[in-house]
Amino acid sequence: MQMDTIIRFFQEGGPFMFPIGVILAIGLAVTLERFIFLTREKSSNRRSFEDVLPMLQKRDFRAALNYTNSSDAKISTIFSAGIGRIATGRRDDIELAMEEGVMEAIPQLEKRTQYIATLANIATLMGLLGTIMGLISAFTAVANAAPADKATLLSQSISVAMNTTAFGLMAAIPLLLCHTFLQTKTNEIIDSIEMAGVKFLNIVTERKSTPNKEG
Repeated sequence: MQMDTIIRFFQEGGPFMFPIGVILAIGLAVTLERFIFLTREKSSNRRSFEDVLPMLQKRDFRAALNYTNSSDAKISTIFSAGIGRIATGRRDDIELAMEEGVMEAIPQLEKRTQYIATLANIATLMGLLGTIMGLISAFTAVANAAPADKATLLSQSISVAMNTTAFGLMAAIPLLLCHTFLQTKTNEIIDSIEMAGVKFLNIVTERKSTPNKEG
Protein backbone atom coordinates (compact mmCIF):
# COMPACT_ATOMS: atom_id res chain seq x y z
CA MET A 1 0.00 0.00 0.00
CA GLN A 2 2.78 2.43 0.90
CA MET A 3 4.70 1.53 -2.26
CA ASP A 4 1.62 2.28 -4.36
CA THR A 5 1.33 5.67 -2.68
CA ILE A 6 4.98 6.48 -3.41
CA ILE A 7 4.64 5.41 -7.04
CA ARG A 8 1.50 7.51 -7.46
CA PHE A 9 3.26 10.45 -5.79
CA PHE A 10 6.04 10.30 -8.39
CA GLN A 11 3.69 9.75 -11.31
CA GLU A 12 1.47 12.67 -10.37
CA GLY A 13 4.45 14.94 -9.75
CA GLY A 14 5.29 15.18 -13.40
CA PRO A 15 8.57 15.16 -15.32
CA PHE A 16 10.49 17.23 -12.77
CA MET A 17 10.40 14.44 -10.19
CA PHE A 18 13.05 12.41 -12.01
CA PRO A 19 15.75 15.13 -12.18
CA ILE A 20 15.15 15.98 -8.51
CA GLY A 21 15.67 12.30 -7.69
CA VAL A 22 18.89 12.28 -9.72
CA ILE A 23 20.10 15.40 -7.87
CA LEU A 24 19.37 13.73 -4.53
CA ALA A 25 21.27 10.59 -5.57
CA ILE A 26 24.30 12.60 -6.73
CA GLY A 27 24.30 14.64 -3.53
CA LEU A 28 24.18 11.54 -1.34
CA ALA A 29 26.97 9.93 -3.39
CA VAL A 30 29.19 13.01 -2.94
CA THR A 31 28.35 13.04 0.77
CA LEU A 32 29.40 9.40 1.16
CA GLU A 33 32.64 9.93 -0.76
CA ARG A 34 33.54 13.02 1.27
CA PHE A 35 32.66 11.33 4.57
CA ILE A 36 34.93 8.37 3.81
CA PHE A 37 37.74 10.66 2.65
CA LEU A 38 37.56 12.95 5.68
CA THR A 39 37.32 10.04 8.12
CA ARG A 40 40.43 8.45 6.62
CA GLU A 41 42.24 11.79 6.57
CA LYS A 42 41.47 12.46 10.22
CA SER A 43 42.69 9.00 11.21
CA SER A 44 45.89 9.21 9.14
CA ASN A 45 46.70 12.68 10.47
CA ARG A 46 46.32 11.54 14.06
CA ARG A 47 48.45 8.46 13.45
CA SER A 48 51.18 10.46 11.68
CA PHE A 49 51.32 13.05 14.44
CA GLU A 50 51.61 10.39 17.13
CA ASP A 51 54.42 8.70 15.19
CA VAL A 52 56.39 11.86 14.41
CA LEU A 53 56.05 13.49 17.83
CA PRO A 54 58.60 11.24 19.62
CA MET A 55 61.10 11.84 16.80
CA LEU A 56 60.71 15.60 17.14
CA GLN A 57 61.08 15.45 20.91
CA LYS A 58 64.35 13.52 20.45
CA ARG A 59 65.42 15.99 17.75
CA ASP A 60 65.80 13.10 15.33
CA PHE A 61 64.85 15.29 12.37
CA ARG A 62 66.31 12.96 9.76
CA ALA A 63 64.04 10.11 10.88
CA ALA A 64 61.09 12.48 11.07
CA LEU A 65 61.80 13.75 7.56
CA ASN A 66 62.04 10.22 6.19
CA TYR A 67 58.75 9.31 7.83
CA THR A 68 56.87 12.38 6.64
CA ASN A 69 58.16 11.98 3.09
CA SER A 70 56.86 8.42 2.98
CA SER A 71 53.44 9.29 4.44
CA ASP A 72 50.42 10.44 2.43
CA ALA A 73 48.80 12.26 5.36
CA LYS A 74 48.31 16.00 4.95
CA ILE A 75 49.95 16.70 8.28
CA SER A 76 53.05 14.78 7.19
CA THR A 77 53.39 17.00 4.12
CA ILE A 78 53.16 20.08 6.33
CA PHE A 79 55.68 18.72 8.84
CA SER A 80 58.03 17.81 6.01
CA ALA A 81 57.98 21.41 4.79
CA GLY A 82 58.69 22.63 8.32
CA ILE A 83 61.52 20.16 8.92
CA GLY A 84 63.12 21.25 5.68
CA ARG A 85 63.44 24.79 7.06
CA ILE A 86 64.75 23.87 10.51
CA ALA A 87 68.32 24.33 9.29
CA THR A 88 67.68 28.05 8.81
CA GLY A 89 67.11 28.38 12.55
CA ARG A 90 64.37 30.99 12.13
CA ARG A 91 60.89 30.33 13.49
CA ASP A 92 59.33 32.63 10.90
CA ASP A 93 60.83 30.64 8.01
CA ILE A 94 59.57 27.37 9.47
CA GLU A 95 56.12 28.84 10.11
CA LEU A 96 55.82 30.25 6.57
CA ALA A 97 56.76 26.90 5.04
CA MET A 98 54.15 25.12 7.13
CA GLU A 99 51.49 27.73 6.37
CA GLU A 100 52.08 27.13 2.69
CA GLY A 101 51.48 23.42 3.28
CA VAL A 102 48.25 24.19 5.16
CA MET A 103 47.03 26.41 2.31
CA GLU A 104 47.65 23.55 -0.12
CA ALA A 105 45.84 21.05 2.09
CA ILE A 106 42.68 23.08 2.74
CA PRO A 107 41.32 23.00 -0.86
CA GLN A 108 41.80 19.23 -0.97
CA LEU A 109 39.86 18.83 2.27
CA GLU A 110 37.04 21.14 1.13
CA LYS A 111 36.85 19.75 -2.41
CA ARG A 112 33.33 18.91 -3.64
CA THR A 113 31.70 19.71 -0.29
CA GLN A 114 30.23 22.95 -1.68
CA TYR A 115 28.60 20.94 -4.47
CA ILE A 116 26.19 19.46 -1.93
CA ALA A 117 24.79 22.87 -0.94
CA THR A 118 24.50 23.80 -4.62
CA LEU A 119 22.62 20.58 -5.37
CA ALA A 120 20.26 21.28 -2.47
CA ASN A 121 19.47 24.71 -3.89
CA ILE A 122 18.95 23.26 -7.36
CA ALA A 123 16.58 20.62 -5.98
CA THR A 124 14.49 23.32 -4.28
CA LEU A 125 14.38 25.46 -7.43
CA MET A 126 13.53 22.45 -9.59
CA GLY A 127 10.65 21.67 -7.26
CA LEU A 128 9.33 25.22 -7.51
CA LEU A 129 9.71 25.21 -11.29
CA GLY A 130 7.83 21.94 -11.50
CA THR A 131 5.03 23.39 -9.39
CA ILE A 132 4.80 26.51 -11.55
CA MET A 133 4.70 24.45 -14.73
CA GLY A 134 2.05 22.23 -13.15
CA LEU A 135 -0.06 25.24 -12.18
CA ILE A 136 0.17 26.65 -15.69
CA SER A 137 -1.08 23.34 -17.07
CA ALA A 138 -3.78 23.21 -14.40
CA PHE A 139 -5.14 26.67 -15.18
CA THR A 140 -5.11 25.87 -18.89
CA ALA A 141 -7.10 22.68 -18.26
CA VAL A 142 -9.55 24.47 -15.96
CA ALA A 143 -10.18 27.17 -18.55
CA ASN A 144 -11.35 24.52 -21.02
CA ALA A 145 -13.37 22.50 -18.47
CA ALA A 146 -17.09 22.62 -17.82
CA PRO A 147 -18.13 25.24 -15.20
CA ALA A 148 -19.44 22.59 -12.80
CA ASP A 149 -16.10 20.75 -12.80
CA LYS A 150 -13.76 23.73 -12.54
CA ALA A 151 -13.50 23.90 -8.73
CA THR A 152 -12.83 20.19 -8.31
CA LEU A 153 -10.35 20.07 -11.22
CA LEU A 154 -8.49 23.14 -9.94
CA SER A 155 -8.08 21.76 -6.42
CA GLN A 156 -6.88 18.41 -7.74
CA SER A 157 -4.44 20.03 -10.17
CA ILE A 158 -2.94 22.29 -7.49
CA SER A 159 -2.54 19.31 -5.15
CA VAL A 160 -0.65 17.39 -7.83
CA ALA A 161 1.47 20.41 -8.77
CA MET A 162 2.63 20.78 -5.18
CA ASN A 163 4.19 17.31 -5.29
CA THR A 164 7.32 18.61 -7.00
CA THR A 165 7.86 21.34 -4.41
CA ALA A 166 7.39 18.79 -1.63
CA PHE A 167 9.87 16.39 -3.21
CA GLY A 168 12.32 19.21 -3.90
CA LEU A 169 12.28 20.12 -0.21
CA MET A 170 12.52 16.46 0.77
CA ALA A 171 15.73 16.30 -1.28
CA ALA A 172 17.14 19.68 -0.24
CA ILE A 173 16.78 19.38 3.53
CA PRO A 174 18.90 16.24 4.02
CA LEU A 175 21.49 17.55 1.53
CA LEU A 176 21.82 20.79 3.51
CA LEU A 177 22.22 18.77 6.71
CA CYS A 178 24.90 16.64 5.03
CA HIS A 179 26.69 19.78 3.85
CA THR A 180 26.70 21.26 7.35
CA PHE A 181 27.96 18.00 8.84
CA LEU A 182 30.81 17.68 6.31
CA GLN A 183 31.74 21.35 6.67
CA THR A 184 31.99 20.93 10.43
CA LYS A 185 34.07 17.78 10.05
CA THR A 186 36.37 19.56 7.60
CA ASN A 187 36.84 22.51 9.94
CA GLU A 188 37.71 20.15 12.79
CA ILE A 189 40.45 18.54 10.67
CA ILE A 190 41.83 21.94 9.63
CA ASP A 191 41.84 23.10 13.27
CA SER A 192 43.64 19.93 14.34
CA ILE A 193 46.26 20.43 11.61
CA GLU A 194 46.85 24.03 12.70
CA MET A 195 47.08 22.97 16.35
CA ALA A 196 49.59 20.25 15.44
CA GLY A 197 51.59 22.87 13.55
CA VAL A 198 51.73 25.09 16.62
CA LYS A 199 52.90 22.15 18.75
CA PHE A 200 55.52 21.35 16.10
CA LEU A 201 56.85 24.91 16.17
CA ASN A 202 56.93 25.02 19.95
CA ILE A 203 58.83 21.75 20.20
CA VAL A 204 61.35 22.70 17.51
CA THR A 205 62.02 26.23 18.77
CA GLU A 206 62.21 25.10 22.39
CA ARG A 207 64.69 22.38 21.55
CA LYS A 208 66.76 24.77 19.48
CA SER A 209 66.80 27.54 22.04
CA THR A 210 67.57 25.38 25.07
CA PRO A 211 71.20 24.58 24.12
CA ASN A 212 71.80 28.26 23.41
CA LYS A 213 70.58 29.21 26.88
CA GLU A 214 72.73 26.56 28.48
CA GLY A 215 75.77 27.70 26.48
